Amino acid sequence: MLQISPLCVCEITEILGLSTSTVSQHLNILKKSGFIEEKRDGRWINYSINFHHDDERITAILTSLDFWIGDFEQLEIDREKIKTVDRHNILC
Repeated sequence: MLQISPLCVCEITEILGLSTSTVSQHLNILKKSGFIEEKRDGRWINYSINFHHDDERITAILTSLDFWIGDFEQLEIDREKIKTVDRHNILC
């Protein structure tokens, strides 16, 4: 999901149908592990996949993601939802 574009917590919450606290906790774990990075844009904090790290294990996992989940049906559903989600219409 984050491969397509950077997303804020409220967008991810909307797309996945999970609580804000659940999404925030998972993002925090992924950030601490080096898989994602965050960048502030005004009042928004955007999360995206961190392709600029030094850990070869993370590189190996990220480069094989499409192989493991590329044909996962739910991923396609989520990609379509990303196109319709507008952070300005979500109460964050």
